[in-house]
Amino acid sequence: MPVSLQVVVNAALNFYSLLIIVYVLMSWFPVSGVLEDVYRVLASVVEPYLGLFRRIVPNMGALDFSPFVAILVLWAVRVFVVPYIPF
Repeated sequence: MPVSLQVVVNAALNFYSLLIIVYVLMSWFPVSGVLEDVYRVLASVVEPYLGLFRRIVPNMGALDFSPFVAILVLWAVRVFVVPYIPF
């Protein structure tokens, strides 16, 4: 049974949203050892995308709303773009 492109894109967007959430949660706690390596890998995957929103979203003191906006954009793509992908 072939998998449609919509399913693959939807799964990729869900997975990337999860990576952002894990990255944000890990940034709240001190990490060392293996977790530090995991955090670095997550940063290399997530930071380029979050950086786009850090330039746009104004700084609110100690709170960074760019991950929230980034996940919101991924959700909007999932809702408004993915259903129109053929097959």
